[in-house]
Amino acid sequence: MATPKRFIAGAVCPRCGEMDKLMMQQTEEGQFRECVACGFEDAQTHEGEPIGELETRVNTRSNKDDHTVKQVVFFKSAADEDE
Repeated sequence: MATPKRFIAGAVCPRCGEMDKLMMQQTEEGQFRECVACGFEDAQTHEGEPIGELETRVNTRSNKDDHTVKQVVFFKSAADEDE
């Protein structure tokens, strides 16, 4: 049984970028969403694999530096030379 179309609060359309214009509906075939501003439509079936985390420069960065202090250098000021 299909659910009524409902607006998704705070959702932004991937095509036009308008906020609060996406509607979602659940049917036997899966979930459907559409934008009332630009007509964008998207569907996700029950057989579809869940979407994982998107790869970004933050989560794919390989940090090879160990960031440890190798050597500490102290500088003397002119005031320190009097002592």
